[in-house]
Amino acid sequence: QVQLVESGGGLVQPGGSLRLSCLASGFTITYNDMYWYRQAPGKERELVAHITDGDIPVYKNFVKGRFTISRDNPKNTMYLQINRLKPDDKAIYYCSTFWSGTRYWGQGTQVTVSS
Repeated sequence: QVQLVESGGGLVQPGGSLRLSCLASGFTITYNDMYWYRQAPGKERELVAHITDGDIPVYKNFVKGRFTISRDNPKNTMYLQINRLKPDDKAIYYCSTFWSGTRYWGQGTQVTVSS
């Protein structure tokens, strides 16, 4: 059974940092492209970044060098390092992947940026 479990969200002040984790089970992430999305209040879910099965990171333009996506294959875990957090980064962050033709989502982890 494929499962994705995010963690690492929380309340941080503007300018702070967080590292989000996505622990996968039921499959091996090594051979999968893995994705981070976010959904802000009242907005549609949007792609933030993804990392290919060849460990090549791809970022959306609005990331502007503040986000770093990575993966630890032995731990079957993907990460998203977010630096210089802004209030606009407030959202639920989801990890996602495809397996056997089906898209899977985690339950999300809340990131709140406020002073």
